Amino acid sequence: MFTIRGGIKYTPGRVHSVLPRRQLSLKPDFSKFKLIPQPPGHIVGDVNDAYIPPDSSFYHGSYHWAYERLASVAMVPLGLSPFIFGNDYPMVDYAFSTLLLYHVHSGFQSCIIDYIPKRVYGIWHKMAMGLLTLGSSVGLYGIYLLETADNGLFGLVAKIFGA
Repeated sequence: MFTIRGGIKYTPGRVHSVLPRRQLSLKPDFSKFKLIPQPPGHIVGDVNDAYIPPDSSFYHGSYHWAYERLASVAMVPLGLSPFIFGNDYPMVDYAFSTLLLYHVHSGFQSCIIDYIPKRVYGIWHKMAMGLLTLGSSVGLYGIYLLETADNGLFGLVAKIFGA
C-alpha cells in the first residue's frame, strides 16, 4: 500500500475512487458572531506598558457634541414656528424634519457606542451601526416624500390632530 498525490491510499488489487476529497464544507461558520473575550476588569497590559491613545477625530470629539447641542437648540424655534406663522413655509418644515432626524440618529448612535461597544461585540456593533444608517436613510427618503407629495411634517401632524 502506498499513497498517491492528494492523500488517496492505493492498495494493489482493489478498486479505488480517484475523485479528490471535498475541501469545501457546507457547515456555516458562526465564529465571527461570537463575543470577543475580554481580560478580567477590561485591563490590557500591565503598569509598565506604554499608553496607546486612540486615533483622534475632530468630528467624533468635541465637534460631535457641539453639533448635537446646536441641532437641539435650533429645533426649539423651528418647532414653535407653525404655531406662530402657520405651516405654509416648506423650508422651515424641511429644516425641522431634517434636524429632528439628525437629532434622533445621533442619539441612537450614542446609545450604540455606549451599550454595544466595538471592542466587546465586534460584528454586532457594525451591524447595529449599519441598521441605524439604513433606517436614517429611509427616514430621509420619507422626509423627501412628505415634502414633495404632501404638505410636510407639520401638515401631517395637523391632519392627525384635525387642526
